[in-house]
Amino acid sequence: MLDTTRLTAAADRFADRLRAAPQSALRRGAAAEGLALARELSATAQRLEAPEGAPPAPPRIMPDAGAFAVADQLAVAVGDLTEALRTAPSAAELDEAVRAVERAAARARL
Repeated sequence: MLDTTRLTAAADRFADRLRAAPQSALRRGAAAEGLALARELSATAQRLEAPEGAPPAPPRIMPDAGAFAVADQLAVAVGDLTEALRTAPSAAELDEAVRAVERAAARARL
């Protein structure tokens, strides 16, 4: 069982920054970064949760619910991913998810 604390902590910090950001910062790209990250993490969770041997299905894309909802969307995606990662055979997906959160947070400049 993988310890996903690093991922949860990094994503919580980014989500908190998104929630505290002014509308102007969200519109300048921070919200788009958060949504892109939420979609990426959601797709990874869906892939990990797919039944073994099943043909790959296209991921369901998280909708754009607006700049003020993106932090919550990120929290949901991370929750789904951490649950899927708990039984992952290696930490590679976890490490990549943490790096993805760090890169998105840096690009958002919050």
